[in-house]
Amino acid sequence: MTQPWGPDILGEGFEQQTLKLDGDAVATLVRYVGSGPQWLDAPDGVGLDADVLYVHGWSDYFFQRHLAEFWHRAGARFYALDLHNYGRSLRPGLVPGFVTNLTDYDADIAAALDAMGRSGAPGEDRPLILLGHSTGGLTLSLWAHRHPGMASALVLNSPWLEFQATELGRRAIAPLVGLHARLHPLAPLPPVDPGIYTRAVSAALDGEWDYNLDWRPDRGFPITPAFLDAVFRGQATVAAGLGIDTPVLVLLSDKSYLQPKWSADALTADVALNVDAVAHRALSLADTVTVSRLPNAFHDIFLSPEPIRREAFERIGRWLPMALQPADAMEWEARTAGL
Repeated sequence: MTQPWGPDILGEGFEQQTLKLDGDAVATLVRYVGSGPQWLDAPDGVGLDADVLYVHGWSDYFFQRHLAEFWHRAGARFYALDLHNYGRSLRPGLVPGFVTNLTDYDADIAAALDAMGRSGAPGEDRPLILLGHSTGGLTLSLWAHRHPGMASALVLNSPWLEFQATELGRRAIAPLVGLHARLHPLAPLPPVDPGIYTRAVSAALDGEWDYNLDWRPDRGFPITPAFLDAVFRGQATVAAGLGIDTPVLVLLSDKSYLQPKWSADALTADVALNVDAVAHRALSLADTVTVSRLPNAFHDIFLSPEPIRREAFERIGRWLPMALQPADAMEWEARTAGL
């Protein structure tokens, strides 16, 4: 059951709809209905007549207005999903981010696609572009693998495809995490986020972004064995090879900074992932994978400084038409330049 579209916290141009799931859980779908120009409306333009569905990462929610505006200018219909127990969907008494299996989000995604008006019948819907960040990138990769033929392109923004300590580290500790997940699923694990990423992105510190600290805390939500076990099992599935049937673009920083103390180096690196390990693991996603490394980018590529964000959009502009409409690639690329 869904509720009507209503105003969203992001203000003008944004609307939200509550998606009822099983029990007390809900997800929230956000859409951009801005009135700015679209290439689709231009008489001589090539518009991207597609649906875009964005899924956020761990301890996060959707607040990136500029991301919606970019896809809108391209002619796409942009939607973002706050998964159950996150952001707009977090309700009193619920454990933030709690999940026991990443397949639990299938219900959220199915409800979102239904609210987007997609029939799911082959050839009857607009192309579907899935856009996922961090854990959301892992979740969407696994979903696309389990739902062949549903997506037309998969764009991953620093996806959490492998453990920071690489595959050997994950395999070494996964059995212990799995045991804790069965015995004490909600027991908080030792904190691992010293607040370095927040310092890099928050407008209250060294960054430029304002957001809801209840939905995106300075040091993140407490990590539970249940959540980490779900992620490890998802990463193990990726490591075994997925065979996603659609082109995949993986955007990553060119380097990591995984030290526990603040340094100015944190302003030019991914402070959450081992990007080299993720770049290697990305090759297990599909037969056609493009890994694009952006110098000095943050963990969320689209929260990086403006020149890096612009470069990321331009790279999407060069890649996407080849993934969707090869004949129109050069013209679409020209229209994305400078965005």
